[in-house]
Amino acid sequence: MSASDPVADMLTKVRNAAVARHEKVDIPASKLKLEIVKILKTEGYIKNFKKVQEDGHSIIRIILKYDDSNNPVIHGVKKISTPGRRVYSGYKELPRVFNGYGTIIVSTSSGVTTGKKASEKMVGGELICSIW
Repeated sequence: MSASDPVADMLTKVRNAAVARHEKVDIPASKLKLEIVKILKTEGYIKNFKKVQEDGHSIIRIILKYDDSNNPVIHGVKKISTPGRRVYSGYKELPRVFNGYGTIIVSTSSGVTTGKKASEKMVGGELICSIW
């Protein structure tokens, strides 16, 4: 378990749970993780999520989404910025994931958002991860 990069740990848990075809996965809660999970929900990568209290700790329970033939909707997740190497981009240079079929998550001055919405608002920021 990575204590220095909790977002990468969360993304790895979600990816591994999807590959193992688990129904749900629990991750420790934080404001940034909750915003990323909200984006995953609105973009259609997960079925639902819920913030719950267990043993005095706040966790996010993510219900994973699968297609008709029981294949995970999440095909891949890649962490872009790491604690040792932060990656920033202006709104004109935001990368596209699989020619627009994937989603890039960006932390901007106006909050955590997708790359598409960030370029519409004309704000750049730190590239958190890409998902497809």
